[in-house]
Amino acid sequence: MKIAIAHDYLIQMGGAERVVEVLHDMYPDAPIFTTVSHGNRLPESLKNADIRTTWLQNFPGVKTNFKKMLPLYPLAIRDFDFRGYDIVLSSSSAFVKSIEVPKNTFHLCYCHTPMRFAWDYDTYMERESQPSMLKKLLKVYIRQLKSWDQRTSSNVNQFVANSSVVQRRIQNYYQRDAEVIFPPINTSRFRSSSEVEDYYLIVSRLVSYKRIDLAVEAFNQSGLPLYIVGDGPDRKRLAEMAKPNVKFLGRLEDGQVNELMSKCRAFIFPGEEDFGITPLEANAAGRPVIAYQAGGALDTIVPYVNGVFFRNQKVDDLLAAVGEVERHAWNVSQIMGHAKKFDEDTFKQQFKQYVEQAYVNFLKGGSGS
Repeated sequence: MKIAIAHDYLIQMGGAERVVEVLHDMYPDAPIFTTVSHGNRLPESLKNADIRTTWLQNFPGVKTNFKKMLPLYPLAIRDFDFRGYDIVLSSSSAFVKSIEVPKNTFHLCYCHTPMRFAWDYDTYMERESQPSMLKKLLKVYIRQLKSWDQRTSSNVNQFVANSSVVQRRIQNYYQRDAEVIFPPINTSRFRSSSEVEDYYLIVSRLVSYKRIDLAVEAFNQSGLPLYIVGDGPDRKRLAEMAKPNVKFLGRLEDGQVNELMSKCRAFIFPGEEDFGITPLEANAAGRPVIAYQAGGALDTIVPYVNGVFFRNQKVDDLLAAVGEVERHAWNVSQIMGHAKKFDEDTFKQQFKQYVEQAYVNFLKGGSGS
């Protein structure tokens, strides 16, 4: 079978891009179609991959302002030519699920979420520092974008969701069924440490919807040390509000992140995510997680096994959860064993079997659903 992989854009490294890494490892001969790619930010595993971009790649400023190119992506994905491919595997949280493939080509979409900025626009833009007039204009465009997104969901033969909450969104927004296959975690990268140091940890892109501001406010109040790894457009605002006990470490190499995870008192996960790979990476390093009780964390956090929840995104609730973590006697082996259930070998086996069976169904009946 001739297989192609498609992804929205390869501009930054996050959970969705980790999935692309694993898909490339599974299907190394499959080219990766994407609207735009930032070579300096690609992991080593993708630097020699056959990555095929669109005309947006040469558009001025796209690599630093890719979010501002919103209206151009539906046009750019028309560039892709999937003639001659048996299967196209799209990894999508935005536009690429809407690609058109030939009638005899099977399109399976691994959906990280239906585009958040369209379907949950008010929440997504709530803390974005954009002029109010621009937000109003965008809201008009978003109505058209939602209609386009819903209409082009029929371009997908079969959806696979990365979590139960995304499965429900696919049903609500597209009226389509989806199997849940959890994203892959490379648990072998991580080792536990016999030393636990006196700091809490966040590893995240610094964007407003991830609610890093909530954690900064909570640790400002408590005075406990908080290390924040990552970068993004919200960093300046967060740094200005932070007290000296909150330290911003920027982007770090994987090895440095792994060591920080293994020695933190607990990993803080304050936002609502579609799945959330980093909490399970912290678990793979033997450390518990403090997570907001919503989104993908509902699939991955078992209270007092690998972490605790806080119910409301409020400072007092988060600090109460910090107290719970401190009082509980954590079993490191149990935490690491829980993370193993999400290992990438499990993902590869489940995903490969699912793709093969769905393709057989498609050949028999013309549909993967």
